[in-house]
Amino acid sequence: MEPGAKVEVRSNFDRSWARGFEVAEVIEESGEIAYRIRRRSDGQILPVTFKEDDLREERRSRGMWWY
Repeated sequence: MEPGAKVEVRSNFDRSWARGFEVAEVIEESGEIAYRIRRRSDGQILPVTFKEDDLREERRSRGMWWY
């Protein structure tokens, strides 16, 4: 995933997926790729990094006639 990609983030609380985020930066952390994530609603970068397993490309809403 590249910076600017719209993503969903897996919650550590209940493992559900949350929308409204984008990749801010791709970094190397302990020899692995990690991601800094920006909340699109206010532009804030989250204070933790995410591994690829906890991100996925944002999915379109289902059930809408225009999708």
